[in-house]
Amino acid sequence: MCKLVVMVLILLTLLVNYLMIVFYKCLYRQTRFSSRRVRKRVIFKHGDVNVVQGNVAKRRRRYLQDIFTTLVDIQWRWTILVFAMNFILSWLFLGVVWYLIAYAHGDIEFFNKSEEEQEAYQKSLNISSYTPCVTQIHSFLSAFLFSLETQHTIGYGHRYVTEQCPEAIFMLCLQSIMGVFIQAFMVGVVFAKLSRPKKRAQTLLFSRNAVICHRDGVPCLMFRVGDMRKSHIIEAHVRAQIIRRKVTKEGELLPFFQQELLVGADGSDDRLMFIWPTLIVHRIDEESPLYNLSAQDMLKERFEIVTMLEGVVESTGMTTQARSSYLPSEILWGHRFESVVSFKRETGEYEVDYTLFNNTYEVDTPLCSAKELTEMRAESQSQGEAVSLETPSERSASIEPSNHELKSCLTLNLPNGNLPNSRKTSFSSMPATIVTIPDDHEPLTIPSQTQQEPQSSSRKLSKLSIIDPIDSIC
Repeated sequence: MCKLVVMVLILLTLLVNYLMIVFYKCLYRQTRFSSRRVRKRVIFKHGDVNVVQGNVAKRRRRYLQDIFTTLVDIQWRWTILVFAMNFILSWLFLGVVWYLIAYAHGDIEFFNKSEEEQEAYQKSLNISSYTPCVTQIHSFLSAFLFSLETQHTIGYGHRYVTEQCPEAIFMLCLQSIMGVFIQAFMVGVVFAKLSRPKKRAQTLLFSRNAVICHRDGVPCLMFRVGDMRKSHIIEAHVRAQIIRRKVTKEGELLPFFQQELLVGADGSDDRLMFIWPTLIVHRIDEESPLYNLSAQDMLKERFEIVTMLEGVVESTGMTTQARSSYLPSEILWGHRFESVVSFKRETGEYEVDYTLFNNTYEVDTPLCSAKELTEMRAESQSQGEAVSLETPSERSASIEPSNHELKSCLTLNLPNGNLPNSRKTSFSSMPATIVTIPDDHEPLTIPSQTQQEPQSSSRKLSKLSIIDPIDSIC
């Protein structure tokens, strides 16, 4: 009766733990997907991949063939459950084996007799004392305790193996080897899970938004990366890819065409001296996939820029990778990042202020694409004229009357009511810009537009920021 109660309690405990795990897993999923609006993206902002592998043939068998990686990749609650079940099931199974050995040898029957019956049984065998296979095993519970003591070398008390049964000696050696193997395997899984570089990526930061502005006269896409820890990432380098639809010359539709973006730290190569937050720059030139995109195109274009930061963890020597992504609504046109590094004279140290990590400020940037701007400059040079700008107060330039490319750089015509609420931007007129024309032509007046405060929205950062761009055309 006692062993039955113990078994029932063990099964009930395992059942309750399983139900609690399932409940918290469902609660976590519901909270995760109900707290934010689901948006189409391949990589979430925190780095998780939004891809689910479905309809894989023999999926469970393939996972079990690589059981070590499977146990390392699954969540901690399942690892702990497997860890506990491995030991408990091995104790129970080998406890049954020890019980059967004792039962086959007659030990269970002998120890359950009274003293008179035991003496009579010894006289019938002409022995002075009865020697069992394992002393003090008279029930399944005692066999279970002996199994636990043997597997973990806790140390025997009154229960120990005698020389009476060779099969008991063989089982003792087998369980000792099996116990070492199970402990080594599970300790390896837990250690690999604890030392995974995946958690190191949680302290690698990407800016909330990317920006587009001019640097040295070239349009550039920029985003910021940072590391919170004092232990640095060795051999850190950054990559970026753009994912969008593409139709080939043969008419084939590629829904997720991936194209590499050439990026570097402050215009250099992709390797970083990662001692403080660094700006990652992509020059929008003829080789860039963003070469044909203007500010207006950015409002309606559908793509995703995936960013990856890789390097070796200084403390463990393992390679880690941090990921993030930017949608068109998360790219601010005509913005620059604020500086986060300052020198403290009191301490003689450079200080990084992470409260400014995502802060940007507006700068004058042309609204036209890099291609249109390049063509306009080339046409102006071929005609012996320069598209020159005065100070923002003068707002004057030289341009042919028939040249409307500059006007497209200065104004942005948005369709009314055709954009989602989260991507609408309201405009109002401002005093006209006077464009001075050389030779004998009359002055040409080009009305320009500027941005008002965006309409109130719960996602202000998702709006495209458009500003007056006249200063940056040079």
